[in-house]
Amino acid sequence: MELLTGLGLAVPAGLNAYIPLLAVAIAEAAGWIDLPQPYALIGEWWSVALIAVLLVIEVFADKVPGVDHVNDVIQTVMRPAAGGLVLAATMSRSGLNPVIWVVAGIVVAGGVHAAKAATRPVVNVSTAGVGAPVVSVIEDVVAAITTVLALVAPYLVAIAFAGIAFMLWRLWVRRRNALAATAQGTDAA
Repeated sequence: MELLTGLGLAVPAGLNAYIPLLAVAIAEAAGWIDLPQPYALIGEWWSVALIAVLLVIEVFADKVPGVDHVNDVIQTVMRPAAGGLVLAATMSRSGLNPVIWVVAGIVVAGGVHAAKAATRPVVNVSTAGVGAPVVSVIEDVVAAITTVLALVAPYLVAIAFAGIAFMLWRLWVRRRNALAATAQGTDAA
């Protein structure tokens, strides 16, 4: 259960570092979760306030074409780090070395961030910048929903991840088949 929660928080950290961090900070501050030291610092009032300010900056910066690219460069460090932090915090009672969870969170959030950072320039160019705010809002909503699900119903996160993995596999198979059909068509000519 803790692993599903941790992964369910690391994934949205790749989209927006501060949504899962703020959720964990508020949950810790409100007493809904109990993180051991040093992770309990996330729930201190100054930490909650700092994360909230960073979230506001991130939300606005990610909606402006051009600025979103600069933001993505900065977030190349922040998003994976946030993923590592939330996964390590939620798995802190597992008995394993926390470095394992930090690295796993960095890899998970970093992979999501890499996909986001690779697709955003394509969206900006193909829509003359108009699509960036729309895509950013969708990313923020997905990050918020995934974060809430990870905290209140982690099994639903596992089902969602399985569904997404299946859809990605199906897209890959279709693309591979389409490329094979195209290659056969050019060979016949």
